Amino acid sequence: MSDEKKINGEPSFEEFSSSENKVRVEKVKELEKKDINPWPQFKAVSVTCMQVLDEFDPDSEKEYEVAGRLISVREHGKTIFAHIQDRTGRLQIYIKKDILGEAKFSFFSKYIDTGDIIWLTGSSFKTKKGEITLRINDFTLLSKCLYPLPEKFHGLTDVESRYRQRYLDLISNPDSLDKFKKRSQIVQSIRQFLLDKDFLEVETPMLHPIPGGATARPFVTHHNAYDMDLYLRVAPELYLKRLVVGGIERVFEINRNFRNEGVSTRHNPEFTMLEFYMAHGDYKDGIKLTADLIQDAVQKNCGNLKVEFQDDVLDFTAPFKQLTVKESLIEIGGFEEKQIEENNIDKLFKDLEIEVPKGQDSYGAKLFVLFEEKVESKILQPTFVVGYPIEISPLAKRDPNDKNIAARFELFVAGMEIANGFTELNDPFDQSERFKSQSCAKEKGDDEAHHYDADYIKALEYGLPPTVGVGLGIDRLVMLLTNTTSIKDVILFPTLKKVKE
Repeated sequence: MSDEKKINGEPSFEEFSSSENKVRVEKVKELEKKDINPWPQFKAVSVTCMQVLDEFDPDSEKEYEVAGRLISVREHGKTIFAHIQDRTGRLQIYIKKDILGEAKFSFFSKYIDTGDIIWLTGSSFKTKKGEITLRINDFTLLSKCLYPLPEKFHGLTDVESRYRQRYLDLISNPDSLDKFKKRSQIVQSIRQFLLDKDFLEVETPMLHPIPGGATARPFVTHHNAYDMDLYLRVAPELYLKRLVVGGIERVFEINRNFRNEGVSTRHNPEFTMLEFYMAHGDYKDGIKLTADLIQDAVQKNCGNLKVEFQDDVLDFTAPFKQLTVKESLIEIGGFEEKQIEENNIDKLFKDLEIEVPKGQDSYGAKLFVLFEEKVESKILQPTFVVGYPIEISPLAKRDPNDKNIAARFELFVAGMEIANGFTELNDPFDQSERFKSQSCAKEKGDDEAHHYDADYIKALEYGLPPTVGVGLGIDRLVMLLTNTTSIKDVILFPTLKKVKE
């Protein structure tokens, strides 16, 4: 096998890959001269690799037809041991010249390389070492691979390459493949949880004439036929609440949001959110439903409500802790109550050298900035934070006991915001005034403030029932349940900088 040979002693993977590519391209030319198509039509398979393993019977001579990618090869004169891989796992194959024949054996040895996708037929047996193996009677090349796999070089270890060439990452790093399989299972369990509670799944527009539903800077695009600017959605909230107005009293969507913000280990410009809305409930119902949903996902996908995350153990056992913003500043942030009073907070900001963002100069907004700066990253165990200032919650109903506080919660785990929910503001006059206030903040330089959405106000004028809404970050939840510290490792194709040529 050509990619098992060393070139210039110990080449780097890049050097080896380039050299090996030339060798394999020459093989393709030779095959075409022999009138052999290196990329022929498909051949039917009867089983997967895992089925061959599961169905093993030492007394059976059943013939199997299987296909997979050749992962490793060990050639020993007149015999070859190798492994193929399909979507279910890996299977050892055994090729013997006396069984396969001189011509076929020589063809395999000369033209088949690791990375090639091959079809094989044979019967199973168990080797002396106890490994279930397929004894090959025939094979066909289905798709020629023109580059060596990185597994020979201990897998695809370069982080940047793993993101840019995710296909190689999935082939060579079983842990990465397992992580994305688990992601899919987590999403399915969340979907089933909501369906079982009579929620209806829907899809709403990705292109919005007015950005709204969250405080975030949008991406802007242009529709040529209508000659109008459109915005990639920052959240589906305002459309989902229109559906509640229309009588879909329990509704949810799992889909992409787009926010033109910085990139970090916890932020990607394109990310997946769950948003659900339930009529005839408030934020307290939202807290319970969110906790139940997350506990269900953790139990079903981790088998335990206590989950390892880095050097800690996250405990998702009910009930989750609950604090107000002010309580968290004292208990977690370490501030004295007097320090965070309205007449002292400017001095505190000056002492801490914290800059007040443009358009966010109210007392409530400053409390929130202080919370984000000094508390959020320190919250380890699942904690619901409530008591948010109304001015930073433009779509939330006011707390019935305090008009300056929003009927809102956020859930934090391991220093990350996982969910945000509130009793939805359904007073069209109040919502109109809030939008106007947001417009003023935008004029003062707050790029993330809401636009005024007249059409949404009209929808509210037809009557939105008392409703609770919750948004939950799927990517961050998957990070927690797969012990992953970078969001790029749970998004198949994360947004990356353009490669300089």
